[in-house]
Amino acid sequence: MTTALITGASSGIGNVYARRLAARGYDLVLVARATDRLNSLADDLRETHGVKIEVITADLTDANQMQTVGQRLRAEPPIDLLINNAGAGLAGGLAHADPQALEHLLRLNSLVPTLLTAAVLPGMIERGHGSIINVASVLALLPEYSPGIYAATKSYVLTMTQSLHAEVGARGVYVQAVLPAATRTEIYDRMGGDISKVPDVMEVDDLVDAALIGFDRRELVTIPPVPHHGDWEAFEQARMVLAHGFSNAQPAERYRK
Repeated sequence: MTTALITGASSGIGNVYARRLAARGYDLVLVARATDRLNSLADDLRETHGVKIEVITADLTDANQMQTVGQRLRAEPPIDLLINNAGAGLAGGLAHADPQALEHLLRLNSLVPTLLTAAVLPGMIERGHGSIINVASVLALLPEYSPGIYAATKSYVLTMTQSLHAEVGARGVYVQAVLPAATRTEIYDRMGGDISKVPDVMEVDDLVDAALIGFDRRELVTIPPVPHHGDWEAFEQARMVLAHGFSNAQPAERYRK
């Protein structure tokens, strides 16, 4: 049987991933802070799909609780699919942000997926197979649309995924970055926002279903609301054109006057 570990599984995107993967026959390890929600979800999935469910209650910003999840990623039965979904937002810009809130966001959105990936990766490489899904955001490509550091944390997740693909893609490990746009989850409420004022909000079921189609197609980057995959390919081609200039040993002519 294939086992997936999902962070942030108690609600929103993580919850729907759990339901979809259980329907596919995956055994699951569900990780979040909300024990009651996790247990309710686990009971439902066991009864409906007959799969094995482990529940780990953990605040991933706490080093000791993170270590518990890391130990599970290294243990048996092996984790075949890691979904780095847990994340948070932070309202407002950088100039007046609370330092502790900034550190919390950086830890949860960037450090946690890095450390969890590092924990699961050696086993996947040794076995010659495994998959990692990193939930980022379209704001990774549009930082101007988001004050503060949220977009920067998601840009890190995207870049980490691309770098990881270059490192382990040929060694049997598949990685995917999923970039949602506005999606109907609890993140808005937790930030003190009002999702009813956000235009063009995607339903979370639609997002995950689209992301799993991208997963089945082995896409490196999946952006569910973008109509044409060629738009992403054009973006990547433009990035490579820009990269042609990086190897010049002298500054460009416009900087030598």
